[in-house]
Amino acid sequence: MSPDQGQQPSEEEQLALAAQAGIHRLAIPTPFMVGRVNAYLIEDSPLTLLDSGPNSAKALDELEQALAARGHAIEDIELLVISHQHMDHFGLASILARRSGAEVAALDGLAPYLGAYGEETDLDDQFAEALMLRHGIPPEIVTALRAVSAGFRAWGSAVEVTRPLAAGSALQLRDRTLRVLHRPGHSPSDTVFHDESRGILLAADHLIAHISSNPLLARPLGAEPNPDDSRPQALITYMASLEQTRAMELELVLPGHGAPIADHAALIDERFRMHARRAEKINRLIAAQPRSAHEIAVELWGNVAVTQAYLTLSEVLGHVDLLLRDGLVDERERGGVVRFEAV
Repeated sequence: MSPDQGQQPSEEEQLALAAQAGIHRLAIPTPFMVGRVNAYLIEDSPLTLLDSGPNSAKALDELEQALAARGHAIEDIELLVISHQHMDHFGLASILARRSGAEVAALDGLAPYLGAYGEETDLDDQFAEALMLRHGIPPEIVTALRAVSAGFRAWGSAVEVTRPLAAGSALQLRDRTLRVLHRPGHSPSDTVFHDESRGILLAADHLIAHISSNPLLARPLGAEPNPDDSRPQALITYMASLEQTRAMELELVLPGHGAPIADHAALIDERFRMHARRAEKINRLIAAQPRSAHEIAVELWGNVAVTQAYLTLSEVLGHVDLLLRDGLVDERERGGVVRFEAV
């Protein structure tokens, strides 16, 4: 529905539409600032659960209660689908698979990561540490953030993917076909699932109504942790993915957090405008004087740029990549730290 077609449907009305299609939101608690994560029960054959919530007793208990409210138990799940590599979306997957015997499906490129979760997160931390030092974050903050990251790992758990999914392939259930679409940006493995006949997109964190999905700078799947001049351009990648999603004809988007989305094109257009505004603001800071990405983050967000250093670094570098692409700034490395300057 576009804005000129009248009032947008309420959250309850949108969830009712999804339920009529056999798709039920199960909001599972997480320990993270983003709040609850949306898992989706698809009442079809096989009985399917998209995402699981984090690896915690509280999440498991509430998931069991939510399933029971629909007349199901964990043991009834036949197919568990994982949308991407963030622990709030797959942390319980190994427990659910073991208890139910369900197949575990995920993007084929994600499968090795999930199967070797501990080793892969070690490589992720090495990548992040080198990137933070290269872009001006003080070593003591990098050390502290490395310890925080290690403490968070228990919210995830390795799981064997028994059904790898190729991008563009069809995940066939009895009463629907879900098209598997790779939409990297927020993470390298973001996967959305399109219920083509109903115009419903199960979008996970690719598109969220109440917050902008942060395109985190992440080690490419299967890559060595060596961030150099060819660092991943997460925001540029993400915006290209959003362009693909904007072109789709959709009735309803079911996100990984928060309320459903009725007008995805209008929301995506607003996100593009937001990124343009932020890039222009960063351009003005660089024009005033050369700065490292961390110095830009501190100028924009103050103390938040310290406590949330990797998030804000990802945000800055994403928008600097837009400026680099457009030939507005250049980067220079001195003493192992990169600074950006006006062209």
